Amino acid sequence: MSAPKLPDWAEKIAKRVVADSIDTHYLDIGDGPPLILIHGGGPGADSYGNWKGSLHEYAKHFRVIAYDMPGFGRTARPSADDYAYDQASRNRHLIGLVEALGLKPAHMIGNSMGGSTCLGVAIERPDLVSRLVLMGSAGLAVHNPDPSYKERLKGYDGTLEGMRAIMKAMAGSRFEIDEELLRYRDAIMQDPDARAVIGKIMRSDLTYSEERIASVKHPTLVVSGMEDHVCIPARTLRYLELLGNSWGFTLPHVGHWVMIEAPDLFVRLTTDFLTQDWG
Repeated sequence: MSAPKLPDWAEKIAKRVVADSIDTHYLDIGDGPPLILIHGGGPGADSYGNWKGSLHEYAKHFRVIAYDMPGFGRTARPSADDYAYDQASRNRHLIGLVEALGLKPAHMIGNSMGGSTCLGVAIERPDLVSRLVLMGSAGLAVHNPDPSYKERLKGYDGTLEGMRAIMKAMAGSRFEIDEELLRYRDAIMQDPDARAVIGKIMRSDLTYSEERIASVKHPTLVVSGMEDHVCIPARTLRYLELLGNSWGFTLPHVGHWVMIEAPDLFVRLTTDFLTQDWG
C-alpha cells in the first residue's frame, strides 16, 4: 500500500488505529465535541484530499477526525476476494472507529458514499451519533435518469486526464480544477492495490429503504449543489421529506463537492448547524 506524501502539517496530525480489524489512517486535529468527516467514494478520494480546505476551521470548534475508509488513502486495502467492500462493511468500520477512539456520540459529516455511511450508522447505532450533515449524499434510491452521465463516472481509465474528466464531471460549471489536488488523486490511483478494489467499491449498493431512512431522528442538515448530477435535486428534496428533523440548504453553481467547491461557506453553514440550538 502506498500513497503520495502528505504535507508536513498533515503528517503531524496523522494517526492510525485498528477499527473493525482494519488498520485505519485518520487525521486528528482540534479540541471539543467530536466531529467525524467521511469522504466520498470516487477514484482517488481520501480524507486529506476531500477535507484539507476545512480541517483547520472546524478545529476551532471541534475535535476533528477525518479518516480514510477501507480501500482508500492510507487505510488498509484487503483483497477484494476477502473483503466485501459493501455498505454494511463501511458502516461496521465506522462503528468500530467511533468505539475504538471513544467518540460516542459524535457529529458526522458525510459526502456521497460517506453520507450513506454516516446515515447507516445513525440507522443501526443511533447512540453513536449526535447530529448529521448529509452533503451530496448517497443512501436514497433517487438517481440521475441520464445514462450517459453514469457512464462518464464509470469511465475512469487510470490516467491523469481520466482523473481530470472525473473531477470535471463531479464539480459544478464554475469550478476550476486544483492541479495539485488533481495530481494527488491521480497518484493515489497509481497504486495497483487501489485500482484492484475501486471497481468493487463503486459497484456496491449504497441505498437504504425509505422506511429505514425515515427512522433517523437526529437533527440533520441536508446540503447539496444545484449542479450536482449525482445527488440530483429530487434526492435532496426526498431526504427532507423523509427525515422528520431535517433542514436543507442548496448552493447555486456548485456540484457534488460542496466542501471543495465552496469550503468557507460550507464550514460556516455546518458549524452553525452543529453548534446552535435549533429547537
